[in-house]
Amino acid sequence: MAEPIYKRILLKLSGEALAGNQSFGVDNVRVHEIASEIADVHQLGIEIGLVVGGGNFFRGVEEKAKDMDRVSADHMGMLATMINALALQDALEKQGVHTRVMSAIEMNQVAEPFIRRRAIRHLEKGRVVVFGSGTGNPYFSTDTAASLRAMEIKAEVIMKATKVDGIYDSDPFKDDNAKMFDTITFTDVLKRGLRVMDATAISLCRENNLPILVFNLNTRGNIRRACLGEKTGSIVTS
Repeated sequence: MAEPIYKRILLKLSGEALAGNQSFGVDNVRVHEIASEIADVHQLGIEIGLVVGGGNFFRGVEEKAKDMDRVSADHMGMLATMINALALQDALEKQGVHTRVMSAIEMNQVAEPFIRRRAIRHLEKGRVVVFGSGTGNPYFSTDTAASLRAMEIKAEVIMKATKVDGIYDSDPFKDDNAKMFDTITFTDVLKRGLRVMDATAISLCRENNLPILVFNLNTRGNIRRACLGEKTGSIVTS
């Protein structure tokens, strides 16, 4: 049996991934499918941190938030990530995986405050840790939160789950001739303006030499394949 190539990973999920085919909210069936895949990877002995977005409920930079104060809108987005984090926790625990939710904004009745050493201890004890509320600060995306948390917990890779097979030179949904990269550098991602993660997140990863693997979450088993070193998606390195 193949051995995992990673000991500790940070998996970044969008809020839209939890919505499934719905335009809004959480699709319970889809959440349990994702939880099942994460549980499968967890059984390999891999330590898993999760950062989840909130776009299935509210996104502070979207058209519907344009007349709002940006700070207020971003705080609403952070609270949306907590709804998703709790949904993931429930689904994971139904799979028999011990899970902790940690929030960058204090809400002691529903989640632990984010404390780096405590998060690492949870991982060492075999618990999946879901990081909610982004960085706890407005003007920073959950992509940036994923980069920050990955570095804080000393993850070996960020795995960004998307709805396409990897990183393309143009939108594959609009351009039939779009070319997919097997590997690409952080600098090329920034120069080309590719929408892998936002520029702040890419810069953080480049400065700390933290690779990003972009793969298709809709292909079942891709998280496991990536962890076992099989060719999956596109990787961004220095």
